[in-house]
Amino acid sequence: MENTFTLNHPIIDHKMTLLRDKRTGTKEVRELVSEISIELIFEALKDAKLEEVEIETPLAKTKGKRLNEQNYAFTPILRAGMGMLDGLVKVMPNAKVGHIGLYRNENLEPIQYYFKVPKELEKREVIVLEPILATGGSAVAAIQMLKEAGAKKIKFLSIVSAIDGIEAINEKHPDVQIYTASVDGRVNEKGYILPGLGDAGDRIFGTK
Repeated sequence: MENTFTLNHPIIDHKMTLLRDKRTGTKEVRELVSEISIELIFEALKDAKLEEVEIETPLAKTKGKRLNEQNYAFTPILRAGMGMLDGLVKVMPNAKVGHIGLYRNENLEPIQYYFKVPKELEKREVIVLEPILATGGSAVAAIQMLKEAGAKKIKFLSIVSAIDGIEAINEKHPDVQIYTASVDGRVNEKGYILPGLGDAGDRIFGTK
């Protein structure tokens, strides 16, 4: 569990219960994923560097602190990671956005089919988005691609994480911090987390 940070709040517990419930519809799933993702980015950016600026309120001049949003790159793993992106770009609309396309073959190995990230990645903090961190195969592969593209500082956001996936990232990329709303148990023989929340992509996009 090294470098792993789990949200601990009654509201998150409440939202996670709604999200896991198989009776929760597509609209509500999208909203819950977005809301939980916002809480995750707040936690992940507690160490964000701010610049001091002078502004003028309607009553007086004062000094404030401002975040340079362009120093960040949100990078969802397609397709389920897109469900987390909506909430984050509302919080930081000027952040750059990359996309990583991966699917798992019959042996649960990650296969790349798309990779497009912002320029000068080495100057940005990269936030990888994946609702489900299961075996960790796709996460490890995505992080490696980002490092090869120049990324120096990477954080990983997931809503539900299995111990298997956390261990995989810790082993291959010990410099990457993981932020998650819940740590479940191990994955089953099909690579799914139990109890989990089902297939995140299908539930977010209503494809099953």
